Amino acid sequence: MRPEEQLEILKRGAAEIINEDELKGKLERSRREGKPLLVKLGLDPSAPDIHLGHAVVLRKMKQFQDLGHHVVLVVGDFTGRIGDPTGRSETRRQLSPRQVEENARTYQEQAFKILDPEKTRIVFNSEWLAPLRFEEIIRMASTYTVARMLEREEFRERFQDNRPIFIHEFFYPFMQGYDSVALRADVELGATEQKFNILMGRHLQKEYGQEPQVAMLMPILVGIDGKHKMSKSLGNYIGVAESPDQIYGKVMSIPDEVMKDYYELASGLPEREVEEIIAGLASGQIHPRDAKRRLAREITALYHGHASALMAEKQFDLVFRQGDIPDDIPEVKIPERELVSGRIGAARLLAMAGLVSSNSEGRRMIAQGAVTVGARKLDDPLEEVEVTDGLLLRVGKRRFARVAVSR
Repeated sequence: MRPEEQLEILKRGAAEIINEDELKGKLERSRREGKPLLVKLGLDPSAPDIHLGHAVVLRKMKQFQDLGHHVVLVVGDFTGRIGDPTGRSETRRQLSPRQVEENARTYQEQAFKILDPEKTRIVFNSEWLAPLRFEEIIRMASTYTVARMLEREEFRERFQDNRPIFIHEFFYPFMQGYDSVALRADVELGATEQKFNILMGRHLQKEYGQEPQVAMLMPILVGIDGKHKMSKSLGNYIGVAESPDQIYGKVMSIPDEVMKDYYELASGLPEREVEEIIAGLASGQIHPRDAKRRLAREITALYHGHASALMAEKQFDLVFRQGDIPDDIPEVKIPERELVSGRIGAARLLAMAGLVSSNSEGRRMIAQGAVTVGARKLDDPLEEVEVTDGLLLRVGKRRFARVAVSR
């Protein structure tokens, strides 16, 4: 494909490209010399579960892959021992090497729901960061001032509020930037909140005499609450590894006003088709309910196939559209400390929500097929379920509760 055509595809949906002329030049040289670009994405193994917010960046990476360029996933097994300070108002807890390894393995498995594993190179940045001599670290540090480091929002706010900033946290952007030097990256992808770290890669490549990488920044997807960015810690996320029923049901719960963002960033539909749907919603020709059902089908199909998406829709209709769900469902608070990795035994959850008198009654009701969690009917009395804010619980025809996770 001609470089101009590639550029048009790659620009779609990007929030910012630093800079576009450089990307065009790299694409032209790539075609002229027959050498694919090396496109890099760093994975933070402190948060192993991939949700639709992460998938925005991964799907852009898949576009580079489909255009014939080389993509590299950099597992931050070394940087993960520090933890990315991005978006943090306090110092991250440092992970053990074993925790990093386990999280990285889970992240890889989920990333391959989007990327072609046969065309994806995976590297661990301990390969080049662990052997670094201290004089090399001093060399990198000498190229940047504390004043510039404090321009980073998280550090600036903590400094102004007299909250601690530890010296090792300053190393994180250097380490991520050095990944680009070690790989001689042509392009680095990331969310807009990663701008500081990715620009550090450009800075260090120049210092090491390399051509600087292009920074391609992708928008941040708002969570299903319609207010905050998608985050597992906030419970407002849709995980790519969740069941078809869970994905479909969660998409159906998003506010109408964020449908446009989900169509553009998470649906996988062609740009022209998305524009037609958005225009139809604006003119009133398409009902929001119908648009949301289409959206839920498309997103579910991306990760589980069209047959599973249709089955999830059928189950959703059975439970929610034909189930006489009341408007005044009571909210029950479930303490986060009761959950293990966000999960709890279904029978115990029903008892804590006051829908059954005991765990044993909960197990009995599940065995009888009388319990629905989200859009899914349970059949295993010993099953553990993932608990998120807004999760709907139903026992029989008349007992309902909606979960709020208290922190």
